[in-house]
Amino acid sequence: MFEIIGEKINGTRKTVGEAVIARDTGMIRSLAQRQAKAGAAWIDVNAGTRSDREPDDLIWLVQTVQDAVDVPLCLDSANPAALKAALPIARVTPLLNSISGEKWRLDGVLPLAVESGSPVIALGLDDDGIPTGKEGRMAVIDALVERTRAAGITDDRLYLDPLVMTISTDITSAMIAVETIAAIRAKYPTAHITSGMSNISFGLPARPLVNRTFLTMAMMAGQDSGILDPLNTDLQATLLATQLLLGQDRHCRTFTKAYRAGLLGPVAPRPA
Repeated sequence: MFEIIGEKINGTRKTVGEAVIARDTGMIRSLAQRQAKAGAAWIDVNAGTRSDREPDDLIWLVQTVQDAVDVPLCLDSANPAALKAALPIARVTPLLNSISGEKWRLDGVLPLAVESGSPVIALGLDDDGIPTGKEGRMAVIDALVERTRAAGITDDRLYLDPLVMTISTDITSAMIAVETIAAIRAKYPTAHITSGMSNISFGLPARPLVNRTFLTMAMMAGQDSGILDPLNTDLQATLLATQLLLGQDRHCRTFTKAYRAGLLGPVAPRPA
């Protein structure tokens, strides 16, 4: 089944960033609890603050969220020092976001994943940047898988990210991402595939419509995880319907349970 990585606790968002600086426990707890209730498999925690204070801020976020929910965390930082500081206080083995083909990032974060036993998100870019097409991204991903396997990380602990770019600047972005997803699924069948899905619609009107449609395309290609907003009920409904139509919802139970709970729109009255 599709795993949602709840995206809401991200300090690069103005209100969340202000809450981190002010140590607004109530706001962060509420965001964590609402995402957990909505079915997030992981709660992403990203302090989004200056590198010199980020380790302390990420520690505070981890403690605050763990006191509010039992859902495992996705520690989200480009700063290896922040990840290293927060890892020891995680009560449940977290997901690390992320490594890439960039030498500084791979050298800084891969040892943390090995030592902690954490699954890890692996981004399809390297020191030359983001490849423009499927072949270039697969070359980076192949090199990453070679490194993670050599380090003892099994493929099922990888969340491979094909990198979803905005379609408003490149009309081929969605198809490149979908083709890369399909190639990853064919070559690494036990690995997970994830991405920041709302990137696809940046700069466009009616973003939720674009995001929902892309979610279905990505799931059909083999994506089984996504960094997204679990509080978006229309997106959740699309996810459930797509799982149903892909044959991933045994006896249609998840879909019908969601319908009876009113999560897919108004429940029709029973016939008299």
